Amino acid sequence: MNRRPAPRTFTVLGKTEITPNMLRVTLGGEAMSTFPPDQPSAYVKLRFAQADSDRPLLRTYTIRSQRSDAVDIDFVRHGDGGPAARWAEDVQPGESIDIGGPGPKKLVDPSADWVLLIGDMTALPAISANIEGLPADTRGHAIIEVLHTDDIQQLAAPDGLDIRWVINPQPGDNSDVLCNAVHELIWLPGEPSVWCACEFTTMRRLRAHLRDARGVSRQQLYISSYWQHGRNEDAHKQAKRADSDADQST
Repeated sequence: MNRRPAPRTFTVLGKTEITPNMLRVTLGGEAMSTFPPDQPSAYVKLRFAQADSDRPLLRTYTIRSQRSDAVDIDFVRHGDGGPAARWAEDVQPGESIDIGGPGPKKLVDPSADWVLLIGDMTALPAISANIEGLPADTRGHAIIEVLHTDDIQQLAAPDGLDIRWVINPQPGDNSDVLCNAVHELIWLPGEPSVWCACEFTTMRRLRAHLRDARGVSRQQLYISSYWQHGRNEDAHKQAKRADSDADQST
């Protein structure tokens, strides 16, 4: 029976504003001596103490990049952000945080005829890590939703991967922007591998479109919701589990 590794204590080494709405926290210290290599796109659980409970509050984030002595985690900046976003804004170099994981990486299949990556800003770290790991001859598309044109990032992508950025300042209130961009996509010939992560309602709409209108099979598709508008991570997790159970039964 495999056991989850004990949480590691990381030290905050620094912070960088990647774009106006994306903040990067760099973590390192002794924890890197036992942290497995090659984990960009894997998820980790940030652990926050709760005054009214012995159990930590867990929040899920993606390893954006990794070096021998440090990892980077990117946070979408929210005016009304949750505990992890507030921590990222306030934390200072030298402070520490306990982190569980990493969990398994979810990668697009580069052996497919072509690839399609879809996501909003919460998925941008995972999409970026996916893109940077693709072979040079990869063909396909990436459709990425960001809050503002200033949030567009320069990504090291294969020449055959077309990246389309779409702007949506209200991703929770308006799921049409990302969905419409996917609906308008000119489908390439051959069998694709599709990777998609975004807000819960948007995810469900895209899942129906990809399966029903585009004929993407379950084996060709990784799709997940990373957050749910109006709900915290615990409530979102319950909704996500119920949706997954209902989807598996169809």
